[in-house]
Amino acid sequence: MDFDFQHPQQIVPDPPPRSRRKLWLGAVAIAVGILLLMTGPDLYRLMNPPPPPPPPAVAEIRQKVVEGSILPGETLTTLFNRFLPAQDVYGLVEKVRPHFKPKDLCAGQPFQVCVTGDQFDRFEYDINRDEQLIIARDGSGYSVRRVAIPFEIRTERVRGVISSSLFETVNSIGEEDSLALLIADIFAYDIDFILDIREGDSFQVLVEKRYREGKPAGYGRLLAAEFTNQGQTYQAIRFRDGSRPEAWYAPDGQSRRQQFLRAPLEFSRISSGYTMRRFHPIAQTWRAHPAIDYAAPTGTPIRSVGDGTVIAKATSGGNGNYVKIRHNNGYETMYLHMSRHGKIRQGGRVAQGQVIGYVGSTGLATGPHLCYRMTRNGAPINPNKVRSIAAEPISKANLPSFRAQTASVLAQLAGRTTQVAGGSERPATPRTN
Repeated sequence: MDFDFQHPQQIVPDPPPRSRRKLWLGAVAIAVGILLLMTGPDLYRLMNPPPPPPPPAVAEIRQKVVEGSILPGETLTTLFNRFLPAQDVYGLVEKVRPHFKPKDLCAGQPFQVCVTGDQFDRFEYDINRDEQLIIARDGSGYSVRRVAIPFEIRTERVRGVISSSLFETVNSIGEEDSLALLIADIFAYDIDFILDIREGDSFQVLVEKRYREGKPAGYGRLLAAEFTNQGQTYQAIRFRDGSRPEAWYAPDGQSRRQQFLRAPLEFSRISSGYTMRRFHPIAQTWRAHPAIDYAAPTGTPIRSVGDGTVIAKATSGGNGNYVKIRHNNGYETMYLHMSRHGKIRQGGRVAQGQVIGYVGSTGLATGPHLCYRMTRNGAPINPNKVRSIAAEPISKANLPSFRAQTASVLAQLAGRTTQVAGGSERPATPRTN
């Protein structure tokens, strides 16, 4: 008889508590032994596992600013071709036209282009000293604006004493040539800056100085000025009389603008003064010379000293190319030996300061110069002795506000205030090398 026989399962009893402790202590001892056998670096790596690797780097898109100046012969098209796809250039140039004529792009003017990656973002171009053209990416297209250049304006007092010429003195106190031109324009009716300037003459002005991104950026307006020439002091205050344009006035409200400028050239030197007898170097005879000769380089612009009508634009043997202008009150002026005439016509009107020709040596002349003559009622007179009629003075309605402004700016000009119109007072002193 077969039997299905199975051995009973063998039951192993749990070790007593003391045996379990022995097993645990043994495992700990083994682990400690392993640690003791490990070197210092191995132990450090075990206790300080390396950090997980960083994620893959994403390529950084950089912004680049390109600064430069317009090159001779460069156009907006050739300029934009450097930064834009060809298919975008034509449309952008056409979009600029209502704001700025592309033909007026001027060589030497600064520009700035901002590019992000390979994408054009922004273009800035200085149209002149006051305005700039801004083109910026706007979504899928471009925006075009013509805006005023943002300047920081500081008003300062600048002073100087003439040692040689106005230009050299202005430079010696750390200022720019353009300040000398501004000063000369103000007092052009009172002082011939070519003939009348003497060593020891002095000036001081209250002038707005422009700063762009913290750097000097030229001059703004002159607010007041003073010039002492050969012991006589002239003062001028800038003022707007109602709806009239801003103009220069003396402290009593009389206009600084007069019928005639003191000189037909701005800055050059005198080769001979006014005299009724002068030895003519070509004709080799003594002749009356009721005129003033201004020596200047060929091509120097000649300006009309006053408003008037051109009664002669011609050429003659001795006078060379010349212009004759009739003014009010019987005055006439002549300008001789021109290299060429200006853009004027005989019988046409000219304005004071308008260019009527250019210095030359045509006719009886030993070198380039302007012979300037004046007559009244047909008789020759010395232009430097003429005291012409002043323009209209300050209106009675605005005289009180002019006097208040005059008192304020003259106090600043004299240094009787500690602060000057939003800026700091800075007496100019000569530079030392």
